[in-house]
Amino acid sequence: MKNKKRGLLHLFFILVATGLFAFTALVGFSDSHRGSARNIKLGLDLAGGVSITYQTVKDNPSDTEMRDTIAMMQDRAEVYSTESSVVQEGNNRISIDIPGVENADEVLESLGKEGSLDFVAADDITFDENNVPQYTKTVCTGKHIKNAEAATQQDEITKNKEYVVQLTFNAKGTKKFAEATAEAAPSKKQIYIIYDGNVLSAPRVQDEISDGHAVISGSFATYAEADELASMIRIGALPVELKEIQSQVVGAQLGQDAIDTSLMAGAIGFALVVIFMIVLYRLPGVAASLALVFYLVVMIVALNVLDITLTLPGVAGIILNIGMAVDANVIIFTRIKEELRRGKSVQSSIKLGFDKALSAIVDGNITTLIAAVVLYAKGSGTIKGFATTLAMGIILSMFTSLVITKLILNAMYSLGIDDVKYFGIEKERKQIAFIKNKAKFFLISGAMIVACIVMLVVNNARSGYILNYGLDFMGGTTYDIPFSADQEIDGDFKKEIESLFMNISGSNDVIIAEVAGSNELTVKTVELSEEQRKTLTSTISSTYNVEEDSIQIQSISASVSDEMKSDAVISVIIAAICMLIYIWFRFKDIIFAGSAVLALLHDVVCVLLVYAVTRISVGNTFIACMLTIVGYSINATIVIFDRIRENLGTRTNSVALQEVVNDSITQTLSRSINTSITTFFMVVMLAVLGVDSVRDFAIPLLAGIICGAYSSVCITGTLWYTIKKTVSKKSTTTKSKEVSIKKA
Repeated sequence: MKNKKRGLLHLFFILVATGLFAFTALVGFSDSHRGSARNIKLGLDLAGGVSITYQTVKDNPSDTEMRDTIAMMQDRAEVYSTESSVVQEGNNRISIDIPGVENADEVLESLGKEGSLDFVAADDITFDENNVPQYTKTVCTGKHIKNAEAATQQDEITKNKEYVVQLTFNAKGTKKFAEATAEAAPSKKQIYIIYDGNVLSAPRVQDEISDGHAVISGSFATYAEADELASMIRIGALPVELKEIQSQVVGAQLGQDAIDTSLMAGAIGFALVVIFMIVLYRLPGVAASLALVFYLVVMIVALNVLDITLTLPGVAGIILNIGMAVDANVIIFTRIKEELRRGKSVQSSIKLGFDKALSAIVDGNITTLIAAVVLYAKGSGTIKGFATTLAMGIILSMFTSLVITKLILNAMYSLGIDDVKYFGIEKERKQIAFIKNKAKFFLISGAMIVACIVMLVVNNARSGYILNYGLDFMGGTTYDIPFSADQEIDGDFKKEIESLFMNISGSNDVIIAEVAGSNELTVKTVELSEEQRKTLTSTISSTYNVEEDSIQIQSISASVSDEMKSDAVISVIIAAICMLIYIWFRFKDIIFAGSAVLALLHDVVCVLLVYAVTRISVGNTFIACMLTIVGYSINATIVIFDRIRENLGTRTNSVALQEVVNDSITQTLSRSINTSITTFFMVVMLAVLGVDSVRDFAIPLLAGIICGAYSSVCITGTLWYTIKKTVSKKSTTTKSKEVSIKKA
């Protein structure tokens, strides 16, 4: 029974909510509360930030000391942004780039001048005439601190709120601190915390602390004071002592053009998706488009609220999510049209469409969400940022499709828009013999896998590397070039410098950033030979009237550390195992799970082939691209497996299985094609309009989308059938042998 008032109320509520989110996202409520879109933190590539260079006090630090120091500095820099970059320059310098920060002094004050941190028992310390602490024995050092952070708690006596510092020690530190506090606790003796020769704090030990968790309390008037001590303790945990030699504010590496072209690509792609959905699905397409607007504005607000730092790959990823967000709607609408074809009423078809699509949507998104959770827990830096955005997109897309779209459709129906012509009827599709052609499909996939292996071997023979690793993976050379005051540094000039570096280095992997408040450029490129460095330096000097001695050149290490690489690989492996277990549990058949994971590996190999053939630079976006393909591909596979599970029933013989697989893939074919098209729109726009770095991200994604669609339609179902049939034959043979043995 139609309820127009209820329909109007639902539609009004959704439009008002969308309007409020849009206002919050794009306009804001006052000068101090601007729109969320303007408050989102942007990465170093989009908005610039602070660049700080430290040098070790020790002349010749070991490789291990430098490696450990870089790892610790990376953790601290990520307090400001997960997109922070820490690299080694030469043999004793560390350069830190922190995006989204405009005040270098503020960062330096917070980070502190890197010095030693010691915990010293009261019995082991004396003070000279200038009150400088003198000691030779320590309880433990900054190396034993796992974490230090400010917090609030209730005072046990006064019951008032107090500010404290919570300390967490590592395994060695826990043991050392337990021994020291056991000696100090009976007499309530102090343990001094000394940073770079100055006493930061001298708390009295109240109890023996044996679990590695301590709380410093009683001396902080404000939270800021507690936070400052926590920060100084964290900073003092470095293996080597550092001194700051340079700090500067740098401009965006890519500039406003990169943002503008990406947003333009997003706007055009969004428009194409809306038009496609309305033309193909009519009224439900309108509902999906409204839900998509809701999704987009909520996403912008969420990015601001969660304080996520957005880099250009992140922008591209969100634009890609717009295409992927309609996936659930496509599944639902296809189901609705199928029910209408069976003669069901519009109201029943809407209900059944959502009900029957629910399992595929939930299973598909949960498998991807599992990957996001694993990546966030295990990953670091850009991987953790990518995982956050991925998880947020999954949750929002599920909510908008299952709740917002449903409310809009039901509201429109209640308002009298109930004619079948507004919804369309799914045409009966003739069964396609996918199983019959499985040998051809396997041959094509096998050829692509072999081609990938061959190209990797060829690349390795030519250059010593299987892929064209960029700055992020290999490190390179950085140039600090101070130009004369009369040299105008604009977009054209930076392109001219970029071309110069590309021509001499032979690589298009060049990153340029302006140094704020000066006429200086920082240019990063691949590792250059001594001859290339001399050629570049002399060319810059003669062409732009720059003194050769004023040009500073340093070798820089990779920003993607070995630990980050291993974390990424381990994360993907763990995510694949978790997805396999979930699919096994949900489908009650490990063959479904195994087929899905094998299809994922197939898609990853195909994208690797594109990287190998095109020689696109492999950097941080490579990791993001591969993870996106994994999430995208598993979603499409789950939809087909869900339909196989639904159609399977009790039919288990070979002929019936073949019919089930052919029917299931045929029935979901329109969904597979339509979802690929909507995502394709978004990524093609990025490839056509985006700057080089975005294009390098979009082209492999295009290959992944095409390959993911192919594997989902042509490989997963046929692979499941092939394995299932093989297992069934073995099972039958075994049973037959068991019977004959019993008779004998």
